[in-house]
Amino acid sequence: MATGGDTVIGDVFEWLADPAHWRSTNFDTGIWAQLGAHLQYSAIALVIALLIALPAGLWIGHTNKATWLVSVANAVRALPSVGLLVLLVVVIAPNFYGRTDAGYVIPTEIVLVLLAVPSILANTVAGVQNVDRAVRDAAYGMGMTGPQVLLRVELPNALPLIFSGFRSATLQVIATATIASYVTLGGLGRFIYDGLAQQDYAQMISGGLLVAALALASDLLLALAQRYLVSRGITGRVRRSDQAGDSGSAGAPDSRVAAIDQELATTTVSRPA
Repeated sequence: MATGGDTVIGDVFEWLADPAHWRSTNFDTGIWAQLGAHLQYSAIALVIALLIALPAGLWIGHTNKATWLVSVANAVRALPSVGLLVLLVVVIAPNFYGRTDAGYVIPTEIVLVLLAVPSILANTVAGVQNVDRAVRDAAYGMGMTGPQVLLRVELPNALPLIFSGFRSATLQVIATATIASYVTLGGLGRFIYDGLAQQDYAQMISGGLLVAALALASDLLLALAQRYLVSRGITGRVRRSDQAGDSGSAGAPDSRVAAIDQELATTTVSRPA
């Protein structure tokens, strides 16, 4: 006998497997279209946040000035996203007239940017400040200028932490971009809010699963990008062939020394009395 939980799970799989839910019609927007809208809102917010937080974080970490900005950015996380979104819509939306969604898109992007900036900023500052001082001093000793040290030494060494902050911001933005549907915009949150309003729990749960799958897929892609963009010398990833080559070159002097010792011993034995 099927339980209530099994029934709900079956309804969710049935809803996701229905081809009618994936394509758009004149009366309904399908999953693919809502997925594209969700990605668009998230990508715009992440690009803006990266353009703001990355240069600011590099400058703060390099100069050790205005570190209070990191605390201010982290404090912004305490703001309720939905409440801030409604407030911004009330202030901004009346300034736009006609058939445009700008009055709702702009507040949504502001909220998402404010959510993404703290993670990128804090990790960028920490990454630059954690660069070994000896490495930084050696770069200055080679005659590098301040900007050259920042771009050629500190930035490459800070990339692992910067990527970590960006991946965290990406997960937060994708998960929170569902609030766009709260102010009549699209996105995967549309299925969550519509399902809740219609008491269609299969649709609501399916929307949550789609958001989670999108977040996991995005994090996987960023992890792959981090693997290939961050230097192996920084991450500690060394190929076995490299290790073998290093061990072979390290053992070569020992073999040459042994050959010389053997030659000297032979010469000593064959010397006439």
